[in-house]
Amino acid sequence: MVDVSDMDIDRIVADGDLDGLLSAAILRRVWEHASVRFSHPAEVRRGGVDDWMSRKTAVLDLPFHPLCGLHIDHHLTNKPTPEEKELAALEGCHIVWDGALSAARVCFDTFQDTTNLDDIGTWMEMVDKLDGGKISREEFLSDHPIVWIGRTIDATDVVYCQSLLQHIIDGISPSELVKIPSVAEKIAHSKDEFRRLHSMLEECSTIVDRIAIVRLEDKGIRTNGYLVTAHFGDKCDACMIVHGYHDLKDDEERWPLSTSFYTNSFLHEDGGLFDLTQLATAFDPDGGGHANACGCRIQPLTEEGQREDRVVVSSDIERNIEAWMIKWADRSRQ
Repeated sequence: MVDVSDMDIDRIVADGDLDGLLSAAILRRVWEHASVRFSHPAEVRRGGVDDWMSRKTAVLDLPFHPLCGLHIDHHLTNKPTPEEKELAALEGCHIVWDGALSAARVCFDTFQDTTNLDDIGTWMEMVDKLDGGKISREEFLSDHPIVWIGRTIDATDVVYCQSLLQHIIDGISPSELVKIPSVAEKIAHSKDEFRRLHSMLEECSTIVDRIAIVRLEDKGIRTNGYLVTAHFGDKCDACMIVHGYHDLKDDEERWPLSTSFYTNSFLHEDGGLFDLTQLATAFDPDGGGHANACGCRIQPLTEEGQREDRVVVSSDIERNIEAWMIKWADRSRQ
């Protein structure tokens, strides 16, 4: 078996969230001179990080890229078959996949015997809980430093993300990190936005057949399922959150119309009532994630609910939602 710690890695592409940040920090402990770039699944799939790819590039917590040298992930929809792993190895790429709660946990387990990760171990329990849907409602609504650090992360804010990364690499504890002025300022802003989102949820959400449908498109706001399900409590078994913009206007900070799906993990601690990847992959070939947390782009659909080749328009949001609701209604038969 290949000892991946002996590989020559000079670039790291990681998901731009808390899990990706900790994953990148762990690999930077192994390859201290590697450059790090934060991305997201859609950017990887559309070729946006192709210029960073070589057999010396590690891809973390993101979809597999055939030109990378090391791929580490935990998403169910990215799980490779034995044949795919073998073929990748023949092409010079090593795949490390495990169904852990977080990609950071896969990284931690992979390198803890060859690299000192004791201080990063203090992050792992909460990162696992947040990424794996195991956090309690009380923890989510608490002032836990890791919870709030996670809410400040925005991959488009390159300087801030790189600063967080370096602090973690340097071994700063979560309780000390939140006291750094730049981080404290971000947390204060996140708390304001958190309160604003809470107040918006009632006016931009509907609950149909025990799934909360949240319409945040064109509002310049993103959130995850924890906030929505914490807000609605036992009124919903899951939620779908529509976000992004109709008109991208060549603005790199705008993201395309997409939908995220989440199980109400506060109510269903063991994965939920339905495999939500069935919704995320229904029309978008690049959709996916976990059974209890996943996402996809809004797709152009005919009135009959068939995908067609054209630009996405406003009416496609309703058509996608209607088609997903039909599948959701069949959940009792799964």
